[in-house]
Amino acid sequence: MCVEIVVATAQEMEELGARLAKGLSVVQLVYLRGALGTGKTTLVRGLLHAMGHMGVVRSPTFTLVEGYVINGRQIYHLDLYRLRYPEELEFIGFRDYVKNNTLCLIEWAERGATVLPLPDLDVEIRKSGDQRIVRVISHTERGAKLLSDFA
Repeated sequence: MCVEIVVATAQEMEELGARLAKGLSVVQLVYLRGALGTGKTTLVRGLLHAMGHMGVVRSPTFTLVEGYVINGRQIYHLDLYRLRYPEELEFIGFRDYVKNNTLCLIEWAERGATVLPLPDLDVEIRKSGDQRIVRVISHTERGAKLLSDFA
């Protein structure tokens, strides 16, 4: 299943993240793809705030991983942009992040493609003039459930 949404502003990107957050209780792994500056972290910010996070949402570009606990659920926001090889995921302890009831939001997931498991949702963001086209694709039953409720 696939849903495509046109987003015109950063505020709309955060609102889209908030809409997605409503169904994330059934999802464990989300890939976020798109060129630099397309709004991946902005989407995550809207998502985390809608889930109840009150603080700042930092891009994990330099830390690689930012962790949050929201309503008792562990959430990890990863950015793989700086990885040279997919095997480097072992060095940052990726297996420890993918556990029951955790949520992993992974920017630049294609850099770990040969090591990462199939995501529940794959979010692709691309620029189109001043707008963004956000394509959300489900790869699992959990992802399909979220998208069917979303649509």
